[in-house]
Amino acid sequence: MSIALCAIVRSVSTIPGVTRIFKGKSFERFASANDIEDKDLIEAVERAEKGLIDADLGAGVIKQRLARQGQGKSGGFRVAIFFRSGDRTVFVHGFAKKDRANLSKQEEKQLKALSKIVLNLTEEELNTLVKAGKYVEVKRKKE
Repeated sequence: MSIALCAIVRSVSTIPGVTRIFKGKSFERFASANDIEDKDLIEAVERAEKGLIDADLGAGVIKQRLARQGQGKSGGFRVAIFFRSGDRTVFVHGFAKKDRANLSKQEEKQLKALSKIVLNLTEEELNTLVKAGKYVEVKRKKE
């Protein structure tokens, strides 16, 4: 990719007020194994951007419900997300509601500590993690 094209891509992906969406590597495996598509993740972020958050755990960690394919949200999946509206969202953990009721207190504590680090990464650090394969950026379709 040329330097000019790289600069254009970088400037488009960092437009102020547009939330960038990422999946952590382990979450990507969870999503793939459970047929969770990127459009489902985008929809969850768009709900959060409108203030429709299923649970705000604090420290930039929210929990959203995702429906199972062909079913509703109540028996679907729960996902933990590092969320800063207008900046970035990172999907980090998911589980099926049928498998467990909720996150443990220890998991919440660990997620909050990690969220403080991830949500304060610079754009350069975040892009380095993407290039290293630690995060995958979810691209919204252009309207």
